[in-house]
Amino acid sequence: MSTHDVGRNELTEVVVRSQDNPVVRVRFCDRWRPEEDCVHYAVEACAPGLHARVDEVVAWTWDADLVTFLEELARDFRGWDGQRVWRNNDHDVTLRAVFRSGGHIGLTWTLRPWPTAAGGWEGSVTTWLEAGEQMSVLAADLRHFLHENRSDRG
Repeated sequence: MSTHDVGRNELTEVVVRSQDNPVVRVRFCDRWRPEEDCVHYAVEACAPGLHARVDEVVAWTWDADLVTFLEELARDFRGWDGQRVWRNNDHDVTLRAVFRSGGHIGLTWTLRPWPTAAGGWEGSVTTWLEAGEQMSVLAADLRHFLHENRSDRG
């Protein structure tokens, strides 16, 4: 996993790389804040033979929060049974999490723009991270990217 900073305290993107294969990655980027109560951003999913992007994903302050979901996964670093699922309010980004023995979490990121439109598309990649520290860092980086950058108001 890596993040990129520009200037002091300005996080412009968050990149999640799979431990098993660093070519498999998900990138959060192109953030802008048109209003105080929401932020827009893009999500890209890349793997050999796949490059998918959803523009204008919206995170509302009152919405089910991706950061909270990731923080809960990090707290449960000892594992769980089954699958946990998060999706944004518009259902164009879905995240499924499973725990694997050895302390790793598989995050399957599914991008599906315009989920109710006929003839749409869907693409998924799975990134594997360490259950504890890497999940905590990812949650903190996304919290900063989605909620704490304030210089991106439109």
